[in-house]
Amino acid sequence: MAERAATETSTAGDRPGGGEARQRVGTYLYGIVPADVEVAEDTGGVGDPPAPVTVLRHGEIGALVSDLTSKGPLGTPNDLVAHEQLLDATAAEVPVLPIRFGAVMTGPDEIVDELLAPHHDEFRSALEELEGRAEYVVRGRYEERAVLAEVLEEYPEVARLREQIREQPEEVTRDARIQIGEIVNAAITARREADTQAVSDALAPLCVMAALREATHELDAVHLALLVETERQGELEEAVEELAEQWAGRVGLRLLGPLAPYDFIVTPAAG
Repeated sequence: MAERAATETSTAGDRPGGGEARQRVGTYLYGIVPADVEVAEDTGGVGDPPAPVTVLRHGEIGALVSDLTSKGPLGTPNDLVAHEQLLDATAAEVPVLPIRFGAVMTGPDEIVDELLAPHHDEFRSALEELEGRAEYVVRGRYEERAVLAEVLEEYPEVARLREQIREQPEEVTRDARIQIGEIVNAAITARREADTQAVSDALAPLCVMAALREATHELDAVHLALLVETERQGELEEAVEELAEQWAGRVGLRLLGPLAPYDFIVTPAAG
């Protein structure tokens, strides 16, 4: 896990590799952090076994990196989990600009020359904006029986159509089934938009920024990313719990975080 160093750190000298540089086939990038961040010696990243994570520093910023060796392929589910867990654990302690999974550059010199040096001021400003903040995600999913009951109450024609096609052969009820599906999908979409807005309005006083995420399931009710001051996490948890109680039996609501601020930053592509 990354944390702030107790004393001032040097800038350009902490480059990964050491005596094992001959085994390195590339340098893996996780994210950008302030230069005064330190990483615990037992912090592991991608690879099997997990490669040690270090900070490559330049000026007032640094990159979380690890050596990529020829031992095994990169891109396994375990690698993705390791990438995300490292960044999320870092975001809980210090500001971090996450870099997309799978970003690899030739070596430390290229990272400094092609990424850190040309974007130094941009990265430093973005990190300053994220100081004391992290991303949280509110996810909600409709209880199927409950939301269908709402739709049937609002659209009596759906109940009528369902009764009409009951016990009839599927081949002769195709059009009616399509019509039912279209009505139900449109009704759930409208509810999703209204419920997402309700959550956004309720949590707005606690947030610095909010970003709407696309639904990933037909029964998704809310999928909202929030940038929040980490010191207000307790307030956020209480507010989400209150909403969950209000929607009990209708929407299952949960809060994820703190997370790296994937939805609120854009870093240059690497690799």
